[in-house]
Amino acid sequence: MTTAAHAIPPVLAEVVRSGFVEGHHRGSLVVLAADGRVEFALGDPAAPVFPRSCNKPFQAAAVLRAGLDLSGERLALAAASHSGEDFHLALVRTMLDEHGLSADELRTPPDLPLDPVEAESYLASGRVRDRIVMNCSGKHTAMLAACALNGWDRASYLDPAHPLQRLVHTVVEEAAGEPVAAVGTDGCGAPLSAISLTGLARGFRSLVLAEPGSAERRVADAMRAHPEYVAGTRRPDTWLMREVPGTLAKMGAEAVQALALADGRALAFKIDDGSGRALGPVLGRALELLGVDSPVVSRIGRSPLLGGGAEVGAVRAAF
Repeated sequence: MTTAAHAIPPVLAEVVRSGFVEGHHRGSLVVLAADGRVEFALGDPAAPVFPRSCNKPFQAAAVLRAGLDLSGERLALAAASHSGEDFHLALVRTMLDEHGLSADELRTPPDLPLDPVEAESYLASGRVRDRIVMNCSGKHTAMLAACALNGWDRASYLDPAHPLQRLVHTVVEEAAGEPVAAVGTDGCGAPLSAISLTGLARGFRSLVLAEPGSAERRVADAMRAHPEYVAGTRRPDTWLMREVPGTLAKMGAEAVQALALADGRALAFKIDDGSGRALGPVLGRALELLGVDSPVVSRIGRSPLLGGGAEVGAVRAAF
């Protein structure tokens, strides 16, 4: 017997090839109205998930609360899952120098650029995996800088018991309006706080509605003003924040997405199997439910399937 706690998540996207449905992507989703109430939900958005990089805006707010003075592109990069483009890497190196830090202090795993186009170019130039190239290097640089400013131990900056990580924990709980359900380790090695999708949507809503000048609002404003530093030139988060004024958008690994509009409408979802190919179609449909009317919605929602080099189908939203 299937209980509510173990119910099969609903289908959020289906894989259609040559008119034949060959697969499904299940998950949970929540849409909040401008006043913060749940307007639409699928699956179990009250269950805790690891938001992965969707937590980065909260982590960036924590380094500001710790006293680090970041703004503009630097603050956007502190909240980034950057693509590894040359301008991203150059700013990480600049920030390290500005705060008297060494790239050797970064605890990010050596990696290739997150953007496949950049990764091909990077490898073709003869370069190898590097800690600075890893998409979380801006966040880690900001964390190290906050530690240096406060005299906190830098070698243990990723320990969940470290003063900075305890502050991050507090910021996440305040933004989500709920206790952190579990603490794990993210792909970059940083502590990772589990909250519900509803809490994640509330958190993004709180960022855009925060008082001007507050740490949370400063992060939201920097991300929206410099979205190419949050993601990259070929990324949906960048397109959205550029083309839908006031939008705050951030994706996370394992197909998690959070977004808030300037008036407080917000959404969050997770594809259970972690498939990135379903993220765009689900996000596009969710934006339609939010009432977003922009050409970028259909652009983000396209996820074609190829056969022999020709388009023969697509991953499409199923709600």
